[in-house]
Amino acid sequence: MLGMECWCWNNISDYYPEVEPQKFSLPLPLPNWPQGKGFATGRICLGEIEVVQITKFKKIWGCSPSFGKSNCVSFYKPDEIPKGYYILGHYCQPDGEKHLTGYVLAAKDLTVNQKDTVRDSTSKLPALQKPLNYTLIWSSDSEYNGSGYIWMPNAPVGYKSMGFLASVEPNEPDPDEVRCVRADLTQNCEACEMMFSSDSLFPKNQFQVWKTRPCKRGMLCKGVSVGAFFCSTTSFSSGDELDIACLKNLNSSLHAMPNLEQIHALIKHYGPTVYLHPDETYLPSSVAWFFMNGALLYKDGKNNGTAINSKGSNLPAGGTNDGEYWLDLPNKDDANRTNVKCGNIESAELYVHVKPALGETFTDIAMWIFCPFNGPATVKVGLLSFTLNKVGEHVGDWEHYTLRVSNFSGELWSVYFSEHSGGEWVDACNLEFIEGNKSIVYASRNGHASFPHPGCYVQGSSKLGVGLRNDCARSKYYVDSSSKYQIVAAEYLGEGVVAEPPWLQYMREWGPTIIYDGRSEVEKIIKHLPFFMRFSVESFIELFPTELYGEAGPTGPKEKDNWLGDERW
Repeated sequence: MLGMECWCWNNISDYYPEVEPQKFSLPLPLPNWPQGKGFATGRICLGEIEVVQITKFKKIWGCSPSFGKSNCVSFYKPDEIPKGYYILGHYCQPDGEKHLTGYVLAAKDLTVNQKDTVRDSTSKLPALQKPLNYTLIWSSDSEYNGSGYIWMPNAPVGYKSMGFLASVEPNEPDPDEVRCVRADLTQNCEACEMMFSSDSLFPKNQFQVWKTRPCKRGMLCKGVSVGAFFCSTTSFSSGDELDIACLKNLNSSLHAMPNLEQIHALIKHYGPTVYLHPDETYLPSSVAWFFMNGALLYKDGKNNGTAINSKGSNLPAGGTNDGEYWLDLPNKDDANRTNVKCGNIESAELYVHVKPALGETFTDIAMWIFCPFNGPATVKVGLLSFTLNKVGEHVGDWEHYTLRVSNFSGELWSVYFSEHSGGEWVDACNLEFIEGNKSIVYASRNGHASFPHPGCYVQGSSKLGVGLRNDCARSKYYVDSSSKYQIVAAEYLGEGVVAEPPWLQYMREWGPTIIYDGRSEVEKIIKHLPFFMRFSVESFIELFPTELYGEAGPTGPKEKDNWLGDERW
């Protein structure tokens, strides 16, 4: 067809000159973890079913290389399924990546013996069941040697489909190839990341492929991600609820979570090194150092602050952030004020919160770092940069990153980099490793947001080339979290196993509320811009987060929504 770029799909029998992606392996083999219950044993019991994590795949079909690898996806069949387990769906991943980065779960029905008789008399139906048949959701256009088909299993009454199948044959897949799950053992799931869309190419033959995740996520949630993909010929958006499901962990024993000894082993094996920028003025410190060097507790209506003891045991504990209390640096007439503002990296340590994730199939190790002061922001406009005078400054800066570890194997799966009001998950294969299986976290200059690689990250409008600079680089300022850490919370271990420090119960603000005269600083920047780059003050201000121009003091880790909930992604 003259003037149209060809879009076709090829099956596994076609000739591919490039090497297909393989499963990523960490730089070093995994150690023998300390003894425990069910952590890193390869299998997790969810109640009536047991699941294993499959990370080996065989390619079924995918985009032709002539279309462009960065815009396409390939579909894979899980490989090496243990005897007695059944897959719940196939796997899909965007092309152009060197490694296969995902997984799918295979399930085993624990309520049925080898003769297919129900052992548990309280279960009316088996936990797993074959689909009745399949519905063809999409097929590649026969004009392009139609070689790919996507099928949705049609679940029996009382069951849910968990994922889709891909094939190179027009005939329905064998019903025995996949299993559906009894509805009461499932939860709703949602679309979370679109991997492929044909909208811009063939609007009349719309086709979208999405990653999925449980609708409800967090420390107390039981939804388990199956790892399969979702596809549709109608338009979907991130967060939309789907007509397939995820699993639900009904096992309350928490047997797959690591014990305290295993947690320490994980941190010592994976703990990243946090690098501050060479030009960083406002370094981290320990919380105890901050208190012992003159930090003050203020109460609304009183002019004088109160000294805080090293453990923070005289801080008001519990309740909510009602604005009645806040912390601040030493008084302005105190010679130690500047010293405290600049931190003390020798005392700095990471404060660790360990919690279940995705229905206890993963462990999240959230590592919090404290800086007494957050420096002013730097604005980037095209090739020009302007460091603001006061805008962006605040007392008491809490930042974090999170290691997500598979409870099937103890393997580091990904790291969440918290970046101001948002963040991103980065797969282990895209991390920068410094020693063995320990990666690097770069803290941005002045703002201390975390990033996976050095460079300049701009928060704002990429289209206009305007935003806040986040500059990251290695320097002599660093904190090794594999050795300088303190576990401050791991609620699932039970009461008394981890003693939470008193300061963690302080739910109010770690700095005073500050209102900046941001408009005058913006006007100064605009006046220095070339005429063709000038903005109105209002349109310029809209490019940046509202908290840049004035904000309440930040709250501590336990007041953040990701303490109980999932990270923002």
